[in-house]
Amino acid sequence: MKIAMGNDHSAVQMKNTIKAYVEAKGYQVIDFGTDSAESCDYPMYGEKVGRAVALGEADYGIAICGTGIGIGIAAGKVKGVRVCTCSEPYSARLSRMHNNTNVLTFGARVIGEEMAKMIVDQWLDEKYEGGRHQRRVDQLAQIESRN
Repeated sequence: MKIAMGNDHSAVQMKNTIKAYVEAKGYQVIDFGTDSAESCDYPMYGEKVGRAVALGEADYGIAICGTGIGIGIAAGKVKGVRVCTCSEPYSARLSRMHNNTNVLTFGARVIGEEMAKMIVDQWLDEKYEGGRHQRRVDQLAQIESRN
């Protein structure tokens, strides 16, 4: 299982921690992020993660910036990407179960590394339920195709 991972300058340490954490769980990480603390722009990293997921180069994506919001907006601009920006595990879990999210984002300035690990665990361990939720995921795809 491959995970595309990206980050901006504010999340270098968090990316390295989460990268090592998921690799220890057996995931292969494709690292699209920066390793420099010098200021850079998060949209390009969010797009790279989103594109890797949309093209099937990665099964899932994790993108981290200061809040997780900007990089999530960028990843979500890629057709076929469903982003979940989370600060706690419950939303991450339900985003997989009900929305079939394929990119997770969070903020290195918002949560600590242990909370990030809990969020990642809930998100990666959960499976999409389909069923009654598929109709809504299909509606999201229809909105995307019209715009």
